[in-house]
Amino acid sequence: IQIRQADLSSAGRLATGLGCLSWTALLALAHFIYLLAGATIFRILEREAENYNRNHFLMEKLNFLANYTCLDGDALEYFVKVILYAKKNGVNPSGNSTNPSNWDFSSSFFFASTVITTIGYGNLSPSTVSGQIFCVFFALFGIPLNIVVLNRVGKYILAIVRNISDFFEKKSMALFFIMPMIVFKQQEGWTYAEAIYYCFISLSTIGFGDFVADSNPDNYYPKWYSVLIASWIFFGMAWLALVINHSIEILERLNNYFKKQFKKNDNQDSVAHRGLGIIIIQHILKGGGIS
Repeated sequence: IQIRQADLSSAGRLATGLGCLSWTALLALAHFIYLLAGATIFRILEREAENYNRNHFLMEKLNFLANYTCLDGDALEYFVKVILYAKKNGVNPSGNSTNPSNWDFSSSFFFASTVITTIGYGNLSPSTVSGQIFCVFFALFGIPLNIVVLNRVGKYILAIVRNISDFFEKKSMALFFIMPMIVFKQQEGWTYAEAIYYCFISLSTIGFGDFVADSNPDNYYPKWYSVLIASWIFFGMAWLALVINHSIEILERLNNYFKKQFKKNDNQDSVAHRGLGIIIIQHILKGGGIS
């Protein structure tokens, strides 16, 4: 009977381990389903617009060739490749050579801030070998430095939040989202939806690069504009990190709650199975004449 009890104890530990493994598998499955749902929704929302833009561009090319019969299709395709190459290397193909440089001090400062914050919009990048090598080492030391400073700033912000949380929640939303949204609408000509989209994509370091402030050559930007954006990104990242951490804490609490419920149900099943096993063993022992 002692051997049987040891086996039952081992079986209990195994059941507990399998319960933890099952919960991990359940979380992984939920994560995968979340990605599948996101991919499906993005596909539904964006594919039709992509097809429209592709067909519109094709019609524009055909109309261009029809109006300018001196050009053939191959020449136009080559010109398109030249434009794409210029765009890839940070040269605006519209306008003329008098366009402002992408590498003046304010633009360079803004680019440096996007490197160490890991936003990486992709609209501007070093094209020379020396610039690319320097960017590697600049990011190698700059990213850890940025994380350390953001962590320190985040602690100060957290202390302020704990003291004046109700006041700060309203004011912080206005400071890092509402006010920048108004500024970007005025300076960039974006809609409010595009501006709020850019704010979150930037501060969360997703950085798609479809909307980038201080990058439109047709707009006039004050010299302080790039520095202001870089400062907003820095402090805004620290603030949004606190918001995301708070969201993570909520998810962790939900995770612990459901995990306890999951274990509780497993323990009840394990106790029931263990009790049934003991009854069966006792019945066998009695039937065999063993007391």
